[in-house]
Amino acid sequence: MGEPSVPCPHIALSWPPDGSVTLEWIRRLTAILDWSSRNLPPSDLPTLLPSPVLLRILLAASDVLHKEPNCVRIQADEDLSSVVVVGDVHGQLHDVLFLLEDAGFPGEDRLFVFNGDYVDRGAWGLETFVLLLAWKVFLPHRVFLLRGNHESKYCTAVYGFENEVMVKYGDQGKQVYRKCLRCFEGLPLASIIADCIYTAHGGLFRSINITPSKRSKGKKGQKIVTNSNTSSLKLGSLEELSKARRTVLDPPWEGSNLIPGDVLWSDPSLDLGLSPNEERGIGLLWGPDCTEEFLKKNQFKLIIRSHEGPDARVKRHNLTGMDAGYTIDHDVESGKLITLFSAPDYPQFQASKERYNNRGAYIVLQPPDFSTPFFHTFEAIKPRPQVSAYYDYEEVIDSDEELDLKSMNNGSSTEGVASGQTH
Repeated sequence: MGEPSVPCPHIALSWPPDGSVTLEWIRRLTAILDWSSRNLPPSDLPTLLPSPVLLRILLAASDVLHKEPNCVRIQADEDLSSVVVVGDVHGQLHDVLFLLEDAGFPGEDRLFVFNGDYVDRGAWGLETFVLLLAWKVFLPHRVFLLRGNHESKYCTAVYGFENEVMVKYGDQGKQVYRKCLRCFEGLPLASIIADCIYTAHGGLFRSINITPSKRSKGKKGQKIVTNSNTSSLKLGSLEELSKARRTVLDPPWEGSNLIPGDVLWSDPSLDLGLSPNEERGIGLLWGPDCTEEFLKKNQFKLIIRSHEGPDARVKRHNLTGMDAGYTIDHDVESGKLITLFSAPDYPQFQASKERYNNRGAYIVLQPPDFSTPFFHTFEAIKPRPQVSAYYDYEEVIDSDEELDLKSMNNGSSTEGVASGQTH
């Protein structure tokens, strides 16, 4: 199959005179991003998407995102015919364009929830993120963008996105990157769909016990006891999730604000209970008993999370592989836990010659109760335009190796940051 014929946009995109993003404007943006990715050197992207226009998109989206709660509640109204849930996409622009067309574009009757990891590894993270932000600005109550672990300062410095922005926008690159980081901080952590489905990038999270401090008589101080010991770990509540501080560049791996890191980095396990995620160095591992407890307590029927691609799953021999773009990891009395991965033929750049050749997938939820997942799988759009990687994929730390936690705290945040596997 030859490359699709995408007409040349010719004229650079300008910001709408009245500041209102329209469907036609998004179509023009889409055409520019698609055509430029196939026909222009990356550093020429600003000739069609000038930095002032890009910055306006980022600013408008940031304003919308920062007003949303940590956990967005998505009610199923009478106009809604379907909810589409999407997993990691990792800068694979052409696969995202296919997914949007295949599922049907967002509209008053079709709502989208993205589980994060828009950037890094793939070569078009900026284009992918900007396109989805434009949809968010256009339809703020029909497009919901959650945060992934790669929407962080640390990951984007290691896995390509920061370098990508600098290559594409040169002198304006630092300003563009800072605005992207500001958007990352505003991305909500989780969603609840139709009162019965919980979605998040990594998954579940611990309880943070807050008790009055005996040392602070006469003050409003409180003593925060974090459940860091395996024996004392217990699941957190939605109320605790709502109170977590998400506006950090890098979710902390130690201290009192652990819930964001848990939600973005945790993984399911077949072993019972909650335990620290030693492989990643941040977040938790949770078993089917925890999935049952969380579903039953909140009267949910599904947990849809992402975060693990084929390269992560190939090393977790007791869990199903990610060949089809999704797995059902826990099937318990109250419902199911699903891992959803929407980047086919991932990763785009791979040191080994033997590729995983995984399919991508998205989930469609439909009325009346939206609790039955319909899986749609798809192949990667090929051939991909020829382009160089923005990170050293032959030397970068393997996705399953634990990183040096202290070395990651590079002063970008007062909280500390960690990482291991990176999906």
